[in-house]
Amino acid sequence: MLKRTKFLASAAVFALAAGAATAESHDEMTAETVVASVNGSDITLGQLIMLRAQLPPQYQQLPDEVVFDGLVEQLVNQQLLADTLQDEPKRVEIALTNERRSLRAGEVVATLTETPVSDADLQMAYDARFDGIEPETEFNAAHILVETEEEATEIKELIDGGADFSETAAERSTGPSGPSGGELGWFGPGMMVAPFEEAVKTMEPGEIAGPVESQFGWHVIKLNETRESELPTLESLRDELTNEIHQLALNARLEELANAAEITLPEEGEFDASVIQNIDLLED
Repeated sequence: MLKRTKFLASAAVFALAAGAATAESHDEMTAETVVASVNGSDITLGQLIMLRAQLPPQYQQLPDEVVFDGLVEQLVNQQLLADTLQDEPKRVEIALTNERRSLRAGEVVATLTETPVSDADLQMAYDARFDGIEPETEFNAAHILVETEEEATEIKELIDGGADFSETAAERSTGPSGPSGGELGWFGPGMMVAPFEEAVKTMEPGEIAGPVESQFGWHVIKLNETRESELPTLESLRDELTNEIHQLALNARLEELANAAEITLPEEGEFDASVIQNIDLLED
């Protein structure tokens, strides 16, 4: 690749317009300000700005002077190579058509998605999402897990007789929560295996139940307390709801445009779908 010094020295190939540009303030520069030229083809500041905006994030962090020099070098090299192309393949024209269509559509999408969403619209979207949804009961429980029903029955009787649940769990439980007294913390529906969850649903806070069998073994369960889950706040969902509203607006706009347009689509079976792999058609 060309170094900056070599790039500046290659005046015979192209003329760098930076000398004139350095005399201009940032306010005087425009997207049409010529940064360099190659055999009469101008490379403009606007082209550099667009190219920089498309760089991967890791390159966005580089110092501006490094990025500037690298982008100038890249565009100069591309122009040098492009100037040698005698016959432009059809695939280039097709690619440019696709790219232009995509960029133009992207501008319209950006306009729609940058439209501010009112608090009233956000509230309506929030209310619609949670309409009819009731808070779920969450549970805080502890358990002692052992291998056999007999051992679980023995432990249940010990605790019913006054043995401390946490101490017994630390001594006897084979589960990973044993060292912490069998504490499982808070959990909601679907977070525990079905037999365990079904047992907890029938219990009152402070109650000890068991033995309860699951695929992990036999449980002696203590329900510490219950609570009703809280719905997420509107503020916590603001970005998500905003995106949802913008997407609905985009869908509505597309439907409106499609209804007003004359659109011809292929008939079923008119094309063999595998034709999209025929790259040779681009060489005609």
